[in-house]
Amino acid sequence: MAGAVRAVRDAVRRHSARFERSIPLIASENLLSPYAKELLVSDFHSRYAEGVPGDRYYEGNEQVDEVENLCLELARRLFGASFADVRPISGTVANLAVLKAFADPGDPVGTCRLADGAHISSAGFGAFGLRSVKPVYYAWDPARMTIDVEKTRAILKEARPKLCLFGLSLFLFPLPVKELAPVLEEVGAVGWYDAAHVLGLIAGGQFQDPLREGCQVISASTHKTLPGPQHGILLGEGLDAEREKRLRSAAFPGVTSNHHLHTMAALAVSLAEHLAFGAAYASATIDNARVLAQALHERGFDVLAPDLGFTRSHTLAVRVTAEGGGEQVSRRLSAAGIITNKNLLPGDTSSKHPGGVRLGTPEVTRVGMGPSEMVRIAELFDALLHKGRAPATVAEEVAELKRPFTTLKYCFAEGEAAYRFYDLVGREP
Repeated sequence: MAGAVRAVRDAVRRHSARFERSIPLIASENLLSPYAKELLVSDFHSRYAEGVPGDRYYEGNEQVDEVENLCLELARRLFGASFADVRPISGTVANLAVLKAFADPGDPVGTCRLADGAHISSAGFGAFGLRSVKPVYYAWDPARMTIDVEKTRAILKEARPKLCLFGLSLFLFPLPVKELAPVLEEVGAVGWYDAAHVLGLIAGGQFQDPLREGCQVISASTHKTLPGPQHGILLGEGLDAEREKRLRSAAFPGVTSNHHLHTMAALAVSLAEHLAFGAAYASATIDNARVLAQALHERGFDVLAPDLGFTRSHTLAVRVTAEGGGEQVSRRLSAAGIITNKNLLPGDTSSKHPGGVRLGTPEVTRVGMGPSEMVRIAELFDALLHKGRAPATVAEEVAELKRPFTTLKYCFAEGEAAYRFYDLVGREP
């Protein structure tokens, strides 16, 4: 059994070393600051705290209550929200809480289709199916990569959904929440925004502001453009007392028991850091995404939405059918040390063999890369996918590009090592 322990520790170290040499472009990933990371191995990890601060089902939660109250205060301040709940343990769990609070089985719920960029939680095999709600699909404008407002107004007036979800997994542009808010009010639908991907951009004031544009509730994960731990959050504004009660009850005991106190504590630190650094970080992340998109476009890649500047977020989408398709391209990139994911694009029919790849700049921005590095990354894409360079050769250039960028920026412990597993401590068994 000691051998198994050594094998696990060795695999984690090899993974860490691999990413230290790689360029991670996964839009849904980021790096946790050292001050937040240390809390993941604190004694909070070992404890339970069901309920809310001051009203727990366990003793010994006095310091947990202090941290959770501070986390809630920071969340309300960062997002200008009157309501916050940090008990969901992931973005999908937060989504389930919203569904439980505001939609009964069989109710119509507005959403986008997966091929138009929606997250799997809004599919029949995801949270929507688990809650047994009936999806009402918005009309989509593939040229603008957003919801078609006029056609969707008609759809909503006919279907009269109880709940309308705005949120994507392929999130290039702000969604027309403000434009559709009047029809939501007309049909009596709760406006719901899944901000998992763009939470840090919203908090940094660089995207849209859903709670001021017509949504009453935000759900999100907390580890993408908000560089926090893998956790979840609920935010609200304009909810009456009854709806707040339903949402709190849905969070606990509805979809969580104990809410992973160590990640809640890490979230509190991450929120405090984003209050200090979030505007600069969000702006740099978007700038990098747009530069990378333009540089790829100039090298012959089919980057979506060129007429709109490609993106206003951290994400860009590239149709790579000419280069072999999303599955083949993402694997070839990975062999060269560039980490991406294949992704459905409008018109695709197979999630396993889609025509696109999704690229994101949260992590490369977090370690200090800027526009010149984005151009260099595009050159490496071109060398590998258009000029036929061998992945092993490109991997050497990737490692050289990455070498100066292994410490964290935009946090209180700026300069700490990003990829070294300094939290693997103790003697080898």
